[in-house]
Amino acid sequence: MSKLKSINPKEFKWFNYQSYSFSLGLTLEGSLYISGHSASEFDPVDKKIVVRGGMEEQANTALDKIECILNAEGISLLEATHITENITTKGLDYYEDYEKVRNERLPGNINKQVLVVDSLLRPDALIELEIRVEKDEEYLSDSIVTLPTLTPSLSVNRNDVVAQTLDIYEQADKILQKLGFQLSDIVKTVDHITPGGLKEYKFTGKVRKEKLGPIYPGATGILMTKVSKDDSLISVNITAAKGKKTQINPGWERYSKLTYSPAVKCGNNLFMSGQASLDPESEQATYVDSIYDQTRYTYSNIIKVLEAADMNPGNLIKTIEYVTPNGLKNYRSTATVRKDLLKEPYPASTGIICHSLLRPEFLIEIDPFAKSF
Repeated sequence: MSKLKSINPKEFKWFNYQSYSFSLGLTLEGSLYISGHSASEFDPVDKKIVVRGGMEEQANTALDKIECILNAEGISLLEATHITENITTKGLDYYEDYEKVRNERLPGNINKQVLVVDSLLRPDALIELEIRVEKDEEYLSDSIVTLPTLTPSLSVNRNDVVAQTLDIYEQADKILQKLGFQLSDIVKTVDHITPGGLKEYKFTGKVRKEKLGPIYPGATGILMTKVSKDDSLISVNITAAKGKKTQINPGWERYSKLTYSPAVKCGNNLFMSGQASLDPESEQATYVDSIYDQTRYTYSNIIKVLEAADMNPGNLIKTIEYVTPNGLKNYRSTATVRKDLLKEPYPASTGIICHSLLRPEFLIEIDPFAKSF
């Protein structure tokens, strides 16, 4: 039986990782899933975590940390297959400095997604990198594909989020067809929307209904101040998979009206929707003033989805936690929730600060990914 295990370097000079409720990285069947890393490190003089330097120095420090984790499993940076670049709006101005570092240290053909975020958990951080070394046969055989981050064509109305969404899915359709996929193979979407696109965002469901299905993908929607260098209202990250797809639903009736699923199982992969502190029955936000209670409620719902797929918290591979500015003050309190509800080895994790979430009462949204093994 395959075993999921955490990656524990003998030496990791940047901070004491063993005190956290996430893994530096996980390995399963030869694949490595690395938590998001910025240039954060513990300063023994000031006795606190700090981030130093401009974009080039920060990028190198983040990759040094990731390289140390990979090396603990005998893997080099040049074997990385996927990267997600979480770059702050401030960091966008220095993206070329980062690209120089990436081109020097990572494979030229690495699959990359670029997400513009409001800020990171360390306020001086300009970029946080997530790396994956994929050995899963479904990925290696091109049965699963992750598209680069898609933004609308510049010719599309800059004030129309529905038209921009339609353009993105038309782009995706062309790319997927060239790769031997169809839009119906999409199993996960992540939308980043600007506040300017929020008012009409609900109408993008018509595009999803027209283009996707019959089994709608897992989905996450997050508000960011900016989503690209231009004035786009939306960006979308898309994952598609060939093979039999099964919608996973714990019995929540609300999803019969939506154009996304609680999760989609394809092969041994569970592509899950982002969850927040929403009562699936009443469709009301819960614990509106407490990020601790919202996090506990959200993970409890995630566990219900896992159980509906005959999995448990031990199957979680990765989580992305999107935190609002109002939730950030007490975000540290959520570490005990993960220790209480999740299993060791804890999932790889990334924390991102967003502009807000689709409901103003939400302080956190958690985007999980799981595998059966």
